[in-house]
Amino acid sequence: MTLDPLLAQIDPEGDIPPLDAWHPEHESEMDLVIAADGRWIHEGVAIVRTRLVRLLSTILRREADGGYYLVTPAEKQRIQVEDRPFLIVEAEPDARGLWWLTTNVGDRLVLDEHHRLTLSETPAGECVPEVAVRFGLAARLGRNVYYRLVDQAENRELTNGGQELGLESGGVWHPLGRLDPSEPGSEPPCA
Repeated sequence: MTLDPLLAQIDPEGDIPPLDAWHPEHESEMDLVIAADGRWIHEGVAIVRTRLVRLLSTILRREADGGYYLVTPAEKQRIQVEDRPFLIVEAEPDARGLWWLTTNVGDRLVLDEHHRLTLSETPAGECVPEVAVRFGLAARLGRNVYYRLVDQAENRELTNGGQELGLESGGVWHPLGRLDPSEPGSEPPCA
């Protein structure tokens, strides 16, 4: 795996580097795929070192062209992402009723106005919530986390007469899915 030597200076346990300030001129492509199930696969082989996956995740951003890039001050390398680059693997409420989410690469965020759940379609055609994480990147709810949130969810009436399942966190409604999406006059589930 060829990446800029500056990568060795990034601490996988430390803060996220200032990717928004890095605009390297050198661009190439790397044979790295982030699978829909969260595995990072380099040249056909899954990366099993969690510290390396975390390190790489800290230099990942999505750009205006929709592409995903590993970025250092000296270069950027385009990679492939099958669905979303991260998965939410844990969700827990705090004493104030805020829901805290943890990604498979160690990011921790609170559901609020900056990190909202939205419904979107997976490559398999399922409507599953996702949440913005950082630098244009999003995390898809893992199945076990989704069911845990559904257990805590409430129903709300939609303006078209349908119902939506979701929860409140940070003063914001976070949808988990629409009920009766096939009724006449209702919106498509991932519209």
